[in-house]
Amino acid sequence: MEEARSNPPASSFAYRLRRDAGGVLDRLRPLWQRRLFRWSAILLGGFLLFCALFWLIFARGLPDAATLLEYEPPLPTIVRDINGQPVHSYARERRVQLQFSDYPPQLIHAYLAAEDKTFFDHHGVDFPGFAGAVLDYASKLGSGQRARGGSTITQQVAKNLLIGDEYSPTRKVKEMILAWRMENVLTKQQILELYLNQIFLGRNAYGVQAAARAYFDKDVADLKLHEMAYLSILPKGPANYRPESATGHARAIERRNWALGEMVKNNWITPAQRDAAVAQPLGTVAAHGSGFDARAGGYYMEEVRRRLISLFGEKASDGPNSVYAGGLWVRSPYDPVVQESTKNALRGGLLRFDAGRGWSGPVGHIKIDNGWERELAASYIDVDYADWRVAVIVSRTSTDAQLGFADGSTGTLPASAAQSPYRKTGGPAFSAMKPGDLIVVARNGSNWALRSIPEVSGGMMVEEVHSGRIRAMQGGFDSRLSSYNRATQALRQPGSTIKPFVYAAALDSGMTPASIIVDGPLCVYQGAGLGQKCFRNFSGGSAGPQTMRWGVEQSRNLMTVRAASQTGMERVVRTIKGMGIGDYQPYLSFALGAGETTVERMVNAYAALANQGRQFPSRVMDYVQDRRGKVIWPERWRACDGCNMANWDGKPMPRFGFEGKQVMNPMTAYQVVHIAEGVVQRGTATVLADLKRPLFGKTGTTNGPTNVWFVGGSPDLVAGVYIGYDQPRSLGGWAQGGRIAAPIWKAAMAPILETMPKTPFIAPAGIRMVAIDRRSGKRVYGAWPTSEPKAAVIWEAFKPESEPRRTIRKEEAEEQAKVAATRAASRTRARTDSEFLSDQGGIY
Repeated sequence: MEEARSNPPASSFAYRLRRDAGGVLDRLRPLWQRRLFRWSAILLGGFLLFCALFWLIFARGLPDAATLLEYEPPLPTIVRDINGQPVHSYARERRVQLQFSDYPPQLIHAYLAAEDKTFFDHHGVDFPGFAGAVLDYASKLGSGQRARGGSTITQQVAKNLLIGDEYSPTRKVKEMILAWRMENVLTKQQILELYLNQIFLGRNAYGVQAAARAYFDKDVADLKLHEMAYLSILPKGPANYRPESATGHARAIERRNWALGEMVKNNWITPAQRDAAVAQPLGTVAAHGSGFDARAGGYYMEEVRRRLISLFGEKASDGPNSVYAGGLWVRSPYDPVVQESTKNALRGGLLRFDAGRGWSGPVGHIKIDNGWERELAASYIDVDYADWRVAVIVSRTSTDAQLGFADGSTGTLPASAAQSPYRKTGGPAFSAMKPGDLIVVARNGSNWALRSIPEVSGGMMVEEVHSGRIRAMQGGFDSRLSSYNRATQALRQPGSTIKPFVYAAALDSGMTPASIIVDGPLCVYQGAGLGQKCFRNFSGGSAGPQTMRWGVEQSRNLMTVRAASQTGMERVVRTIKGMGIGDYQPYLSFALGAGETTVERMVNAYAALANQGRQFPSRVMDYVQDRRGKVIWPERWRACDGCNMANWDGKPMPRFGFEGKQVMNPMTAYQVVHIAEGVVQRGTATVLADLKRPLFGKTGTTNGPTNVWFVGGSPDLVAGVYIGYDQPRSLGGWAQGGRIAAPIWKAAMAPILETMPKTPFIAPAGIRMVAIDRRSGKRVYGAWPTSEPKAAVIWEAFKPESEPRRTIRKEEAEEQAKVAATRAASRTRARTDSEFLSDQGGIY
């Protein structure tokens, strides 16, 4: 019974619901009979249904207007050189971000007059203007014509930044909703700042400051009234007012004068100011680039771009500090003077080597059916050398060819100016040309003459010894002909430039620069699969027992292989890997440079030698700042507080700790450098001796020969260069590093080194300088080394307790006793420096 009361049947519960509901309906039925109540309910329900549908169709999914408080427009990345001057930019949208206070009031009034006169009065939507736009849209419906917008500046910001530029009534409604929301979140000044920084105004200019530079080559603060008025009419359609065309120019004048009239109507300028501005010509300058020299840097700037992308990404979707949107400021060690010298030297060497070999062929090919001007511009193939230009062959007859250039101009190439033999066929170059070929020409009177891009290529780099900063980089003849950077990307065999590191391993194993190594035949059994391997010198022959120094200076292969064999190839390749050159297997052929490496790695390794074994990573960027100036790379970068004080405050001065990594014993590194100085003084790089300053380095020539090298430098700068074909093949039997690469190095570095003091290489603590016989390696007494390159007696660098010891024979002891007696008899006479040094056995 109790259970039945506590759990009534379901049918009873349903009955009670129907009874209660019926009671409500019974009470509402009399009200519903009243007309006022019935119509009010219908209107309320219809309004609620309309609101729900409106939200579902228009408002659902709209972005939050509050995000504009943190909005940052895409900005280009700017690179500064070693002097702090901007030299290059990476940009897809030319834009300069300014604050509202940076814009002149008259410029703001010009835009308000042209775009939104009631901007400071409405709340995001100009309803009379919107009504006019609706009527205009209805009148043009189905005609294919685009109705006038009627959008306020706030609506334009919402369209550009939040919802896109879709042409539809739906977008217009969404635009109005967002504009209303924006006015609740942002001030009028903030909205105008977004607008003036974001709008597209033609000539790839986004924002008014960029447009001022693009059209008038001025900053906004320097614009005249008539110039401001012209910029204010561009948001409606920059293509309609292009000053380059007669029609666009006329439209621009008419619309500009209209904008000036609107400014008068709103009492922002006087009629006299309008009349003076109307009398002015349009005054635009010819379309030009971003203001940066696009040719500056070339391969260097492309390497900076590549490394920035690896760190921060390329597009805005990759993060807030992307290369093309993040507005980064990059400080680089790029030195325009050193870069120009490096570029000219490498190009000159490539042209000298390639001279007399005939025409290398076209540098590209395009289709000319659909307009060669557009196709040529889209190819981005160009050349920056002397007066050379890239042209397309538009047509050809038996006597001449019609040329077209990227700027739309044309010219003529007579057959007589293109008679160089074509390398692939041997026939005249003119006969091998066909329409669509891209060729390189130079002015020859009223016509043009054919020029040939060197088929051989190469790379060169200049690096600071004490920091790893790359001052210059050239990765080929021209980066616009080939972006492949042979200084950083090309893997080439280093040849004999690897030998200093082989001998460094030998020095660490107990050998000395005066150690005797046999320059004689050497064959090694490499196992059943490889058989017997016999090595030879580049020039053939052998010279018998010689000092290590002589072997390096004369680049003797047999002595290098023998030293590597005695040291152990495991230790040799470990040394090479530790210097960052490459990770090789312990085979003797790698001691002669059979492995692959890059110019960048070799230059960095030689810089470590000159820096007493302390190595810095090679870098093309000193630091990177975000758009607000905060340093975001390197990650552990710290500001040096007090470094730029005008006067010392008496407190402890800033101190910097040791940087870099010690990759080689300092004494070993100095011994290698001291030996390599002999390569310049009397070895394979004597072409550099007339620079008459402390220099070290090593030439290199690989089998074939396919590559020729020289790497070396001073105590402060190290540079490296190689020459070779991209598809390795023989350069010719006469090609050697000392004949081809070293002169290029000299042409690049001579003008740079002239501006620097003649600083000697400083020996580290512990090195002993001992006078030895240059050819035998034996210690010398009673003789003083001279500055003569081929002097019989030289100073040699030894580690403690490794220098040649004195040996006493009976006759020598008797002779020394006589000398001692003579000196004892003349104690009153002061000893000369030579006598003192002879007694001591050298300088320690």
